[in-house]
This record gives sequence, structure tokens and C-alpha cells, in this order.
Amino acid sequence: MADYIPPTLDWVREQVELYEGSGGTKGSTLRDTGMPCIIVTHIGNKTGGIRKIPLMRVEVDGNYVLIGSYGGREKNPVWVYNLRANGDVKIRDKTEVHKMRVREVTEDPERQRLWDAGAAVFPPYIEYQEKTARKIPVFIAEAV
Repeated sequence: MADYIPPTLDWVREQVELYEGSGGTKGSTLRDTGMPCIIVTHIGNKTGGIRKIPLMRVEVDGNYVLIGSYGGREKNPVWVYNLRANGDVKIRDKTEVHKMRVREVTEDPERQRLWDAGAAVFPPYIEYQEKTARKIPVFIAEAV
């Protein structure tokens, strides 16, 4: 079994530790925003290690939308490359953990529908897209 590699950013690591350590009873909102988040467990595409990242909870038709905004930075977050290489993930939504398969959605109208759902839950996504020239990646996590 692969080793767990904790996130390098302190606040991200602390969010994952609180969420996972409590079995999903604590840390299920993003820091002080009060907005719900999920934990996505995936495999590092270079390390093969187990990685975990908190993302905004965007649910559409029983699936989860994962948006690689990275705050509008010019580069994608590393987890985007991990999901492109291996779409098998586990998603913790509070106390429930689901095995899911992730696929990137690049074509409209599906991508636009999922993007709009994300922006409705977390409006800063719109500002993040305006800040960057890259097209922010959108993924859908579906039950296996």
C-alpha cells in the first residue's frame, strides 16, 4: 500500500487532519467561510503516494464537481495532473466516504453546466477565471 503524503501548505494539511481525524464530524467547512467542503483522496502521478485535498462541495445529480481554480494562479494545482493520470478517487463528504471515478469535462454544454453549479456554490470561481489566461479545469466525480 502506498504511503500518505500530507499537503505541504499548513492550512490545507490542518484542514485535512481535522476533517479526516474527526471522521468527518469537524472541518467539513472551508476554514472560516462556513462553506461546505469535501476531501478528495487520490494518487500522486509522480510519487504514487496517497494525496488528500479539500475542495469545495459542489454536488450535481449525486455526483461531485471538482474545479481546479487554484485561486486564479497561472498554473493548475498539482491535483489536476494527479486526477488526469488516475481517476480513481475516494471522496469524503462529512461522515460518508464514496469510491468514485473522476473524468475531466472539457466540452460544453456539460462543462458550462458544471462550471455554473460550482460558481453558484462558490462565487469566487468567477473572479479566479477572470484573473488567469488558462481555462480552469472542471472534473466530475461519479459513483463507480
